[in-house]
Amino acid sequence: MNKISNPKKTDWPEILKRPTQTYDAIEGTVLEVFEDIKKNGDTAVSKYTEKFDGVKLDSILVAQGEIDAATTQVSQELKDAIALAKANIEKFHTAQQTEKVTVQTTEGVNCWQEKRPIQKVGLYIPGGTAPLFSTILMLAVPAKIAGCSELVLCTPPGKDGKVNPVVLYTAALCGIDKIFKVGGIQAIGAMTFGTETIPNVYKLFGPGNQFVTVAKQMATKYDVAIDMPAGPSELLVVADDSADAAFVASDLLSQAEHGVDSQVILVSTSEQLIEEVEQEVENQLNMLPRKDIAAKAIENSKLIYVGSDSEALDLINEYGPEHFIICTKNEDFYVDNVINAGSVFIGNYTPESAGDYASGTNHTLPTNGYAKQYSGVNLDSFKKSITFQKISESGIQKIGPAIELMAEAEGLQAHKNAVTLRLNALKKN
Repeated sequence: MNKISNPKKTDWPEILKRPTQTYDAIEGTVLEVFEDIKKNGDTAVSKYTEKFDGVKLDSILVAQGEIDAATTQVSQELKDAIALAKANIEKFHTAQQTEKVTVQTTEGVNCWQEKRPIQKVGLYIPGGTAPLFSTILMLAVPAKIAGCSELVLCTPPGKDGKVNPVVLYTAALCGIDKIFKVGGIQAIGAMTFGTETIPNVYKLFGPGNQFVTVAKQMATKYDVAIDMPAGPSELLVVADDSADAAFVASDLLSQAEHGVDSQVILVSTSEQLIEEVEQEVENQLNMLPRKDIAAKAIENSKLIYVGSDSEALDLINEYGPEHFIICTKNEDFYVDNVINAGSVFIGNYTPESAGDYASGTNHTLPTNGYAKQYSGVNLDSFKKSITFQKISESGIQKIGPAIELMAEAEGLQAHKNAVTLRLNALKKN
């Protein structure tokens, strides 16, 4: 593992680089697929599914019979676990509901704000080496609470042309309208433009690999909103001598096993803890079924020693981690002062896995430093705010002269006239 001691601030940008390709390196491939789908619809989607996923499908729409069969293939124990997670996610996101905001800004001038659901949303669920059925809960549950009327789900098929049974079971449990066996760039392109089979949507949600992330960003050029640029998973742990090295190592590995392009970082004020964690990572790694994937990600890992908590905090805010675990004696210092983080986990008994599955918080979070300007998925992600105003006769008389002056100062005579006509009409009455 890459150990770094007291790095200079000038070296932080290089040290904290993510192991991902740039947008520019992937843009050409994404654009080619997008243009093909825009022109050729389902035919292009099938072509790229065969090319990228290695499977030729008769139908990309998941049939009801497949969903029914999947339900029987999921153990009752797993169904119960999913139900517990779903209940906690529902509780946390339902609590995020807000009342409409109403205020009289001036006598006779009433303004209010109400939230409305986004009608059509697309949910991307990664497949590949780990079918993330938990992501369905994280996206579909708040979408349903928000009142979205159409939910479209795309997920890559396996080599056998099927979708993992747990994915189908969870999707059906959450009331997904349409499920399609499509992944990668072609899934994002299909939900962006719409095809003969796959509807277009107004907003795209869900994490994915670097190609999916760039595809989502490109979708914004075609009038489709996205939740955030959510790419390969990452975790930063800050820990001191009060931390349990085995716990810390397990958290680092839990993210490392996501994919070879994941990144995990330990920042510590204890050189001894760093040594202990490094040994624990080695010990635990050898016991993992996904050892090869985790080992590759560990190559991108950093063990960083710093001399003080304040320096550690500055480095953490510079990095802006997707997941941020605090295992220190003075945890309040970090909790109160962290600015850039997707989701924060506090204390030795709060593993990142809890947020991934069942604590109730959302695990669809900004990566690649986007925690500096993006929030993780929440209830408001599936809504938009609409403002309303109603002005009485007395109200327009109070604010009208100010509007006239401001419009005239900007050279917008028609704006002024719209007020002047009303004020003159009131003078005649």
